[in-house]
Amino acid sequence: MTKKILVLGPAWVGDMMMAQVLFKLLVQQQADVHIDVVAPPHSGPMVTRMPEIQRFIPLAIKHGEFNGRARLQMAKQLRQTHYDQAIVCPNSWKSALIPLLARIPVRTGWRGEWRYGLLTDLRILDKKTMPLMIQRYAALAFENKAILPRELPWPALSIDADSVARSLQSVSLAPPTQPVLALCPGAEFGEAKRWPAKYYAQVAKQKLDQGYAVWLFGSPKEQADAAEIMQLTDQRCVDLTGKTQLTQAIDLMSLSHCVVSNDSGLMHIAAALGKPLVAIYGSSSPFFTPPLGDKVKIVRLGLPCSPCFQRVCPLGHLKCLNDLKPEMVLDALLGVE
Repeated sequence: MTKKILVLGPAWVGDMMMAQVLFKLLVQQQADVHIDVVAPPHSGPMVTRMPEIQRFIPLAIKHGEFNGRARLQMAKQLRQTHYDQAIVCPNSWKSALIPLLARIPVRTGWRGEWRYGLLTDLRILDKKTMPLMIQRYAALAFENKAILPRELPWPALSIDADSVARSLQSVSLAPPTQPVLALCPGAEFGEAKRWPAKYYAQVAKQKLDQGYAVWLFGSPKEQADAAEIMQLTDQRCVDLTGKTQLTQAIDLMSLSHCVVSNDSGLMHIAAALGKPLVAIYGSSSPFFTPPLGDKVKIVRLGLPCSPCFQRVCPLGHLKCLNDLKPEMVLDALLGVE
């Protein structure tokens, strides 16, 4: 008999990417399991490329917003599917409300803010035994206190050739005839995750001189950094920042030869595409949310003040990124290409 599971997915792009380990483990345990995912609309391009998922259900509620009427409305719609279990990835009480209102009998998740009574299968996290985010998602696929497999499946996105062709057309690009270096200079979390644009420009210049094409990826928030990179490279890069939806960004990144990225959602997408990747860490830690891939090099200074996990450097100097020079990233690229 098919087991129907509803997953309340995380809000951040990178976290949603790592949550795929949960979906993979659920399918490994029961091949005919039916998994639907509720998450913010921006997660759709990722979730629909995960073969484990039957249906993506967008939750059009802003991050941090309550909007009880919308939650109740969605819960009433979800009741019709008669799910056997809900798995709640976020730790907020709001995220646990929809499964309760949808009358899903088994509701699994970690103990968080005011969730007693909302979850029937409440787990207490031991951060020492599960230091990685991917482990915490994986554990929700098993019975409480079960021992995790030594090796966990990594995220992997499927790519459709027709979709890639449409994405190229949408930004007026021809299929590349030279290796492409993808640069991802942004990080939604804050400036303490963002390596200086002038350093990205130095990496770009060297690879351009070696015959690479360089494509810049990011949202409209990264356009100022991209403009600086374009200026410092004499407009020789292709600036895609603010010109693509996440669907197109995934398609276009699948054409890249290698990727350099800050700790961001695009970093996790690059890893899930199996791309040679250099990941730059400043205020955050690769010991919590590392990119999961075979061809990954992590570059960090490991200063005494890091990781601080702050959006803005609390000491005002941002040495964890300012002192991390382009030569370190270029050397790391040679090691993964």
